[in-house]
Amino acid sequence: MRNAQTSVNAIAEKLSAIDPANAADYAANADGYCTRLQELDGKFRTLVDGAQNKTLIFGDRFPFRYFVDDYGLDYYAAFIGCSAETEASFETVIFLANKVDELGARTVYTIENSDASIAQTIVENTKTKDQQVASLNSVQSVTKKQIDEGVTYLSLMEANYNVLQDTLQ
Repeated sequence: MRNAQTSVNAIAEKLSAIDPANAADYAANADGYCTRLQELDGKFRTLVDGAQNKTLIFGDRFPFRYFVDDYGLDYYAAFIGCSAETEASFETVIFLANKVDELGARTVYTIENSDASIAQTIVENTKTKDQQVASLNSVQSVTKKQIDEGVTYLSLMEANYNVLQDTLQ
């Protein structure tokens, strides 16, 4: 959320420089949005602070490094960052399945638009095979249609909060 607040303020400053007549509106809108981001940030902090398990297992790419660092979460992922690889190695799948078992994780995560096949394979290789697969939105593939429908960074992060609220408890 801190990076988002920095971006919002930088955009407001640039718009104010280009259009000084509306600078007060840009500043007010930025302040309002940052307040909402701060409120959501507080909800995430409270959620993570109360979570039993603070490790996310990703059967997918992992574009959430800033997020886990900001909230003190640990993670294991099939791919580093936004890797272009499409298949995880056998060793990686088994490692992640063993981590799920070791940690007693109830969820294996994916990112939006994933077919979840790697996450499903990880689950199929755990001892209990009863973990759920849940998707978090990395906010990297928002479409024009979604924007036209009112999707925002804040709404996507609120949806991520809801997923984590259901899965970290």
